[in-house]
Amino acid sequence: MINDLSLQQDKPVLVLGSSSVDIVGLVENKLERGTSNPGKITTSFGGTARNFSENLARLGQEVTLLSTIGKDQMGRQLLKFTQKAGVNTEYMIQTKDYATGSYLAVVNQEGELQFGLDDIHSSELLTPEYLEEHVHLFEEAALLFLDANLREDTLEKAMQIAQDKGLLVATDPTSISLSHKLKPYLPNIFLMTPNHIEAANFCDFEVGEEVSDAEGLEIAKQMVSRGVEIAIVTLAEFGVCYATSESSGHIPAIRTQIVDPTGGGDALSATVIFALLNGIPVDEAVRLGVSAASLTLKHRGAVYPNLNLEILYDQLI
Repeated sequence: MINDLSLQQDKPVLVLGSSSVDIVGLVENKLERGTSNPGKITTSFGGTARNFSENLARLGQEVTLLSTIGKDQMGRQLLKFTQKAGVNTEYMIQTKDYATGSYLAVVNQEGELQFGLDDIHSSELLTPEYLEEHVHLFEEAALLFLDANLREDTLEKAMQIAQDKGLLVATDPTSISLSHKLKPYLPNIFLMTPNHIEAANFCDFEVGEEVSDAEGLEIAKQMVSRGVEIAIVTLAEFGVCYATSESSGHIPAIRTQIVDPTGGGDALSATVIFALLNGIPVDEAVRLGVSAASLTLKHRGAVYPNLNLEILYDQLI
């Protein structure tokens, strides 16, 4: 099935999930709790599904985004920006009932996320009925990518339509608190990119905040044994471990001065999918994904704007 994906490269990738405005606070000194901290605050456009879509579009892949925004100033700006990046936003919902989604993050001096807060209630409008209205997009797609911000009935419907249409499904668990929604669907998932805590939860595997390469590999292999075709487990500064039914490996992170930790995983997922669509082997595809994540982490904003294969390969030399 992995090799068959390259036969679909002329079709659009269909993406389903969240769009948001990211507000990231970068603390300049040691973080002091319970008081105001000096720092820099940046605003950019984000959301797991939207980030994934923009990354794919910048790499040159046709992509259609099913998502929601409010009929407000930030929503209009997000829509215009995403369209300009090359994403087909024709079918996105624009609503007066909810504000455009937002994500608030505070990051310490080391580039580590201290806490994040999501307000993406507009995703409630991504209903099973909405998917039924746009079932032709599933029929025309190379692959479906979805995030875990979806309602559980919508997630179930998306999986059912994909199965009926013979469409491969890739996904990002999005966060530890949302990842449980995907556990029943592991046998239906072609590719997943959880962090090691999310992945361990899928496999009932106990881990601490850090894991060894060997533990990461074992978790990835366990995900494959539960039905995931390609499991890519991220280990933060220790890189990623990946597994398929035929191969597995650990790829170290590229040493990077982290400026903004948002969006790295989305860049990884999108680049791996793009590479596989273009017939690049899994090991090389994951290496390119790690390269894309590195570029994103040292850039302010959720997506590196000059993403292309040449610059990704340059980082691997």
